[in-house]
Amino acid sequence: MSPADGPGHRSAGRPASQGKRGAQRRARAKPGRSNASATKMTIASSNEEAQEVQRLIRTEVEKAGFDPDSQFAIRLALEEALINAIKHGNKHDQKKQVHVEWHITPQTAEIIIEDEGPGFTRASVPDPTDEPNLEKLTGRGLLLIEAYMNNVEYSNGGRRVKTGQTKSSPRAGG
Repeated sequence: MSPADGPGHRSAGRPASQGKRGAQRRARAKPGRSNASATKMTIASSNEEAQEVQRLIRTEVEKAGFDPDSQFAIRLALEEALINAIKHGNKHDQKKQVHVEWHITPQTAEIIIEDEGPGFTRASVPDPTDEPNLEKLTGRGLLLIEAYMNNVEYSNGGRRVKTGQTKSSPRAGG
């Protein structure tokens, strides 16, 4: 099921709260959780709209009290996942959309990004740490996402990535 199919999501053409450049936003409460909500947006395959989504999510992560290292990790993974969806998934096709959903609490940040491209198989992506790939200027996005986030899952034929970051517990003695 794509984020566009879920309840509470509004697709293009329906009335919705709109951010800059027509991006559509919808927040809804998740059953069984108090004061917890997921926010969904559908944007065009545009770097400008991706920047607006990033700004909104970064603001929520900061308000939730994530430490600077976690904020950096989330920001980096979010940017890489959006770039991958726009560039590799949707091939910059303005007719294709990127569906973004996020749920931020004081303990966790969960972000789902889904494109409308052909998808990919994670195992088929070359390892950027292999000798022939070391000097290539591209190909490190998935590695960075996987290195910086606590949880990364690919689904829907590689068109959907779900990332998660959990605050670490305070260490004993400091």
